[in-house]
Amino acid sequence: MEQSEAKAAIEAILFTVGDSVEISRLCQATGLDKKTVTGLLRELQGEYEARSSGLQLVFLEDAVQMGTRPEYYEQIIQIAKTPKKITLSETVLETMAIVAYKQPVTRVEIEKIRGVSSDRAINKLLEYDLIQELGRLDAPGRPILFGTTEQFLRTFGLSSTEDMPEISALQVEEFKQQAQEEISLKLDV
Repeated sequence: MEQSEAKAAIEAILFTVGDSVEISRLCQATGLDKKTVTGLLRELQGEYEARSSGLQLVFLEDAVQMGTRPEYYEQIIQIAKTPKKITLSETVLETMAIVAYKQPVTRVEIEKIRGVSSDRAINKLLEYDLIQELGRLDAPGRPILFGTTEQFLRTFGLSSTEDMPEISALQVEEFKQQAQEEISLKLDV
């Protein structure tokens, strides 16, 4: 890998990881020795300083991390502390509830409960980081298992999924009836 390409790769790695990365791992990723990688990091740091960039490289023993310059903290905090508003449709909320109460659950199980395709709702929940892939079911086709995330707990003010409200058998039956009515309405159209 040529050095200008390696420097760009190092910058991309540090930006993407967002945490400290050992210089030895940067050497593995670029195929270059420690002295060369350290030199490229110093060049990159010099470029940031020369153009008064808002970014800097922070060297930590045998690791390096890309960060922001402390003098821009006030401007960053104005944007960063503004919470992103998440709006969940009824369909997405329904899918979220199924995942939360039945986890780990597959897409097929979700769709069996809802009676309709849930691709869009699942993708929205993944996008909002409210659910995550937990692995795969040991069954034909190896379907993906979904479960809730820490972001789900934060969003709904829970410390664990055990804090979720209990659902009575009567409520479950009401939900099943509503789903059946929804399916029959869609079939009548």
